[in-house]
Amino acid sequence: MQRRLALSLLRLACLAAQAGPAPDGADTIYLNGDIVTINDAQPSAAALAVRGGRIIAVGEREQVLASRRAGTRVVDLQGKTLLPGFVDAHGHVSLTGLQAVSANLLPPPDGKGSSIAALQSLLKAYAQGPVARSHKIVLGFGYDEAQLAERRAPTRQELDEVSRDLPVIIIHQSGHLGVLNSRALQLAGLNADSKDPEGGHIQREADGKTPNGVLEETAWFSAGMGLVQPSPKDYAAMLIEGQKLYARFGFTTGQDGRSDENSNKTWMALSQSGQMLIDLVSYPDITMPFTAALMKSAWVSRSYQGGFRIGGVKLSLDGSPQGKTAFLTHPYHVPPTGKPADYRGYPALPDQAVARHVDQAYAQGWQLLVHTNGDAASDQLIQAAEQATARHGAADRRTVMIHAQTVREDQLDAMQRLAITPSFFGMHAYYWGDWHRDETLGPVRGDRISPAMSALRRKMLFTQHHDAPVAFPDAIAILDAVVNRRTRSADILGPDQRLPVDVALKSITLWAAWQHFEEKDKGSLEVGKLADLVLLDKNPLKIPSSELRSIQVLETIKAGKSIYKAATTKGRAPAKAAKPGRA
Repeated sequence: MQRRLALSLLRLACLAAQAGPAPDGADTIYLNGDIVTINDAQPSAAALAVRGGRIIAVGEREQVLASRRAGTRVVDLQGKTLLPGFVDAHGHVSLTGLQAVSANLLPPPDGKGSSIAALQSLLKAYAQGPVARSHKIVLGFGYDEAQLAERRAPTRQELDEVSRDLPVIIIHQSGHLGVLNSRALQLAGLNADSKDPEGGHIQREADGKTPNGVLEETAWFSAGMGLVQPSPKDYAAMLIEGQKLYARFGFTTGQDGRSDENSNKTWMALSQSGQMLIDLVSYPDITMPFTAALMKSAWVSRSYQGGFRIGGVKLSLDGSPQGKTAFLTHPYHVPPTGKPADYRGYPALPDQAVARHVDQAYAQGWQLLVHTNGDAASDQLIQAAEQATARHGAADRRTVMIHAQTVREDQLDAMQRLAITPSFFGMHAYYWGDWHRDETLGPVRGDRISPAMSALRRKMLFTQHHDAPVAFPDAIAILDAVVNRRTRSADILGPDQRLPVDVALKSITLWAAWQHFEEKDKGSLEVGKLADLVLLDKNPLKIPSSELRSIQVLETIKAGKSIYKAATTKGRAPAKAAKPGRA
C-alpha cells in the first residue's frame, strides 16, 4: 500500500511539472537562487511564480518569466535557497505558547538549566517578572534531570526556596512529568493520603507516603497541569505566540496533538476572527468526554476554515524514555531510583481500553495518531490495529505511530502490513542520545532509537517531528539530528540509521503533508499547490552534513504572504513576525 501511495505522489508530480503559467500572470516571481522543489519529477528549478497564494509556474527562468505582468514583484533570491514550507508531523502548538510565557529551564544549548541551583536562579528571576506578579504563579518549562549536574529532579523543598507563598510549578522537557512546591501540592490537594492514578505515579519521600513534588504521567496531567489555567484572553495570546515561534523556524503548518477542549475552542475563535498565522490541524484526545461531540462538528474536515481544522484524534499509550516512564518489553538499562532491576516503565492504559479506543476510531473513520515511545506500547497499538482492521476492513486511514522510538524490526513489518505510518522523534539522537546509551536503553538498544533507516529500507513513508515544546519547533535541528545522529558528546548513535539529506527533507515536507492528507496542496513546489515557502541562507543539499545545524531560516511565507523575516543572519534569535491574519 505504501508503494502504491508513493507512485501516486510521483504521478501527481509529473502532471504538475508539465503545467505552465496561469494566463492572468504572477503576483510574485522568485529567481536567482536554489529552488529545491521536493518533487522527484523536477527536483530543482530556476524560478517560481505565485498568484493568489498558489504556485502558477515552476521551472526554467524564461518559462516562469512569461507569467510576468505589470505589477509583478520579482524577488532576487541572491543565491539563497527556497524550499516548501515545513509541515509539522507532530507537535503541540498550544503548549508551545505556554512555553513562551514560562521561565526557560532548558539545558544548554537552548537554555541555562544545567543544575538545580541554576533552575532556582532562573525561577527567582521569573518570580520578579510581570507574568508571575500578575498571575500569582511561578511557572517554568524544560528542566531535564538527564542534563542537570545532580542527575535528578529538584524536590518540593528546593522549589520552596524559590517561593513558599506562591505556587511554583516546573514542567519536564518531555511534558510527561512536573515538580510542584509545597504550596502547589496543597492547591492540587495532594498529600500523604493521595493514591496513584491509573497510568501515573506520585513520587514519595523516604517515608513512602509524603509527595516529594515530582508527578509522573496522569498524576501530572490532572494535578499539575490542572493548576495552569490562563484566562481566555491570555490563552488566545499564548496560541498566537506559539504560531509565531513556528513561523520563526520555517513551519507553515502546525499540529496541536492531544488537544484539549479549551485549546480547540480558542483555535476556533482565532480562526473566526482572522488571527491564524499558519495552518493548524488539531487532534483532540480520544479518551476525553468532550471529544465525541467535537468530532461531530463541521471543524472535522480535510479543508481548513480560516486556517484551522480538526484532522482526527490522539491516543497516548505510555510516557517518555528520557523520563523512564515509556513502556518497554525489556527492563531499563539503569532503573530509576527505588525501582527494581526488572522495571520496564508502565502503560497509560490497559490492553482492553486501547483496543476499545482504536476500534472506535476505525469504526468512525477518524484518523488516529497514537503516542508510543516504548516497544511494549507499540505492541499494544499493533495488536489493537490488527483487531480493528479485521473487524472494519482495510482503508486509507493513515494511522500514525507517534515517536516509535524503540520500535523493533518485526514491529515495522507489522506496521507496513497494517498501513501504520511511523513518525519518528529523531531529535532524541542529539538531545538524549548519551542518556539513552548510558541510562535508559544501553548501547545496543540506544543505537536503534528512532530507526528511520529501517523504515526506509522497507520503502515505507515516514515522517520526523520535534514534539514542541519538548524541543523547539526547529526543522533545521531535526535535519541535523536525523542525518548525523550526533549526540551532545559528539558520539554517533547508530550510524546505520542515519538518513540521506534529501530523504530527511521529504520527511518534514512532502511526507508530512501526506500524513495529514494534504499532499495535493502542500509539501513540494508544484503548480497548483499553495505557495507555502521557506527561504534558507544555505542549500542543505550542497553543504557538508556536519554544517547542517548552521543553516538559518531567513523568511517564512504562507500562501504567498510573508509571515516571518529574520532581522539578522547571525544566530537564531527571534526577529520580525507578521501579525496573524489570512492572506
